[in-house]
Amino acid sequence: MLCDQSKLRILVIKHGALGDIVQGFDAFASLRTGYPKANISLMTSKGFVSLAKMMPWFDDVILDSRSGPLNFVANFRVWRHLHQNWSLIVDMQCSRRTKSYFSYLSKSGTRWVGTATGCSDPLPDFEGVNNRQRMIITAEMAGGICQTADMDWLDTHSATSQSDCLIDEDKAYAVMVPGCSLAKPQKRWPARHFANVANDLLARGFMVHLVGTEEDRKAIDSVLAYAPRATDLCGKTDLTGLTQLMKRASYVIGNDTGPIFLSAKIGAPTLMIMGPDTDPTMSAPTGRACKWLRGMPISGITEKAVLNALCDLDGS
Repeated sequence: MLCDQSKLRILVIKHGALGDIVQGFDAFASLRTGYPKANISLMTSKGFVSLAKMMPWFDDVILDSRSGPLNFVANFRVWRHLHQNWSLIVDMQCSRRTKSYFSYLSKSGTRWVGTATGCSDPLPDFEGVNNRQRMIITAEMAGGICQTADMDWLDTHSATSQSDCLIDEDKAYAVMVPGCSLAKPQKRWPARHFANVANDLLARGFMVHLVGTEEDRKAIDSVLAYAPRATDLCGKTDLTGLTQLMKRASYVIGNDTGPIFLSAKIGAPTLMIMGPDTDPTMSAPTGRACKWLRGMPISGITEKAVLNALCDLDGS
């Protein structure tokens, strides 16, 4: 390792999804703490470039289009990125794709921390280890120093969402995230259950805000059909606006989806509802005031169980 850190160039690979990116915040901070003067870049997918550029731990962000193997132009771009004069490449994605990057596109002899066969710094068996801890260990193996990420950087970016003008700051409220990845609808707690919890909270004097992207429109409409007094914020919050909304919430309730991991990370009282597709040993959210409930199937989780769990959270 060079003594002059300013000459070090480190590439971190982390494509997503949002929940995985959030679980990597502490690892990113740990790597930066270990290399305060190095040039550290992040290679990520299109949906997370804007978020990555807000993060305080990276000097540059590289877009990876994650194209198929026959897209020679895109793969040449990846080859060109990986063939820069990196002192160290830290694979925090550890996917089949990034293993192929090591085997076919990386520069021979570059120090590589990851799970690819033949890499210089192979990671240990992470079975039963939470994603957050996996990435912290990865950062430590790369020379990072374990650190809990300071999330104040999100406050420095002004919210451009419509949520602020719709919130009465003098009234307590809950945030619900009834959607999740369209590819895994089985991860959704039934809309009627969300609605029943919303109606209970409304009856107790809370406001209830339903959030999500336009992809969650159907899930949110299904909740509104049974809880029409809830506020529809679908598509009306950008990431910074969503962060501010959740930070001030009495409760945040949702499925296994990225905003729930973000809510837990910023310290909001957060409850994740998960089914058999989610392994809590690997994917449970982490934070000062978060809990999770798991049902086999997810529909087996009762509204009463959720309301009881909320009572145990900070902010109750």
